Amino acid sequence: MLDFKGISVHYGHQDVLTNVTFRVNAGDRVGVVGPNGSGKSTLFRIILGEMGTDSGELVVEGSPRIGFTRQNPAPDTPEETLLEYSLRGIPGLSEMEAEMAELEADLADPVKMRRYGELQTKFEHLGGYDLETRVKVALGGLGFATDEFDKPFASFSGGWRMRAELSRVLASKPDLLLLDEPSNYLDLPAVEWLQKFLKAYEGTLMLISHDRFLLRSLTSITVEVDAGTATRYEGGLDWYLSEREIRYEHLKAAKANQDRHREQLQRFVDRFRAQATKAAQAQSRQKLIDKIDEERIVLPKRHVSAGTLRLAPPPPSGVEMFRCENLGVSYDGERFVLRNLDFNVIRGDRLAIIGYNGLGKTTLMRVMAGTLPATEGKAVIGHNVVPGYLSQEFAETIADDLTVYRIAKNAWDDHGGGPEKVFRNQLGSFGFDENDVEKPAGVLSGGEKIRLAFLRLFLSRPNLLLLDEPTTHLDLDGRRMLQKALSEYVGTIVLVSHDIEFVRAVATSVLEISRSGIRRFPGGYDYYCEKRDAEGPGVSGQGSVVSGQWSGARGQGPVVSDQGSGARGQPSKKELRQQRAAERAKIAPIVKELKKRVETAEKKIDELQKALDEASAELFNPRPDTDFAEANRKVRTLQFEIDRYTAEWEEAALKLEEVTAG
Repeated sequence: MLDFKGISVHYGHQDVLTNVTFRVNAGDRVGVVGPNGSGKSTLFRIILGEMGTDSGELVVEGSPRIGFTRQNPAPDTPEETLLEYSLRGIPGLSEMEAEMAELEADLADPVKMRRYGELQTKFEHLGGYDLETRVKVALGGLGFATDEFDKPFASFSGGWRMRAELSRVLASKPDLLLLDEPSNYLDLPAVEWLQKFLKAYEGTLMLISHDRFLLRSLTSITVEVDAGTATRYEGGLDWYLSEREIRYEHLKAAKANQDRHREQLQRFVDRFRAQATKAAQAQSRQKLIDKIDEERIVLPKRHVSAGTLRLAPPPPSGVEMFRCENLGVSYDGERFVLRNLDFNVIRGDRLAIIGYNGLGKTTLMRVMAGTLPATEGKAVIGHNVVPGYLSQEFAETIADDLTVYRIAKNAWDDHGGGPEKVFRNQLGSFGFDENDVEKPAGVLSGGEKIRLAFLRLFLSRPNLLLLDEPTTHLDLDGRRMLQKALSEYVGTIVLVSHDIEFVRAVATSVLEISRSGIRRFPGGYDYYCEKRDAEGPGVSGQGSVVSGQWSGARGQGPVVSDQGSGARGQPSKKELRQQRAAERAKIAPIVKELKKRVETAEKKIDELQKALDEASAELFNPRPDTDFAEANRKVRTLQFEIDRYTAEWEEAALKLEEVTAG
């Protein structure tokens, strides 16, 4: 269906994609993964024709109907309702329906009857007759109440508009569905619904996501976009996570071989390029260096920028961390976001708050953090409890122009400060070394920002962690890092997240917020699902040294004939020509042998370099049956042989120069 052939894209001096080659077949379910900013969305923009390429081409077979979510959905008119907007998911369908209505008035005309039949067949094929039903199901699954269907689309917030856009795309039954981080706009129940809906989708799916639950359950092919390259793995998320580590180790070994070979070539060029007699050899070596630079092995960014997150034990507190009684919260004094809430949090709890957006999860977190007062009832923070609140907007609260050191130091000083050595240890425990601390926050990756946010949070020495969507800005590896740290943390955690795998790994109890109130479940996420579902819907070598010296009789100079000698026994011009001819004849076999060695070595190096390029390509773009150990052994052997023949070439070339110059 889609064939990416050597595609490269550059933004200014930045190489976003370089020689990207892979294929998506009809019916494939592809998870597109990689660090933030690696070029995943660029692939989608190329497919949609929104941007061109600097080289290469995308071949699209057939004319598939493509479904995708626009970033800024807007209604056609201010009065257009949510339902009307969502029904516009299939281009031309409404016009087709209007034409059919006109034709129905005069079906006695054979021409109009034939046209009506053509339109009816196409309309039915596009799912026009049950489109409204599909749209309403999608809207309900994504959290819209039925009484909201007739509200103006313009009255909804950006997040809810994106849900409507998603419902419109899903209901249109496209041949190729492109979804770019769809769960970013969803709460946890909606993510569950989306997973079930997409599992039944029969077309070709390309899903950009960091959500392990969606990737693991929906995709069977993985395309990793990292360091400007795209690699297709013939398996789902778990197979990819295993295989990428094996591939990385082989890439690292191949890069070490490549770097060593380049260093050897560079030493020769640096030594001999200033000597006119060796300029040709140095130039030849420089060409090899240039070729290596063009095909330089680049290690994946995720390994280069990997960090750690170690959370210190919390300071002591009382047993009860938080308690609310008959809690109600209203922003305008009239409409209550929360009302009649009664529950408490005990030291050591790991509580996940679950529910549709708009039901007050973030409001409740703000009350628990002490940043929002209760309108009615009580909200009590326990003895010696220090809340540490990480809001959804944590990235926006970090000044881009301040360095990591200054941001952390300000938080350290604001909470009592202490010895510089202790502060530096805190920086190190969150994965920031001496090279990182002077970075401006604006250049940090999503994973680095989350580490900085947690560092700033922990410098306040909290013992009650309140985490509102902490994984939103994180890629796969960042989410795994945070999950591991929180799983090992011994303090109290209350969290809101749409990442099912994250909630499943961290939470040990669930607080469900619904339109009918709240319910507490003492087990983890799987226990909650079980109870809810039970209730019903809802390389070097040495060669021999050849001597080219000419010598006459022992202890004498050259032997010459007395015939035709000039004054004082000096040889005549004729005799000198004869001597030089004799010398050339004597060394001719040596020159011939050395030239042969040089040519043989050069030819062999070219052959081996081509073989090395092919072997390296197999490592960079593995097939399902690729034996990484054998491929890496082949690369090392070829590199060894190249180094051996390079040494042979160097020795013969230098000797040839000496012989012919003498």
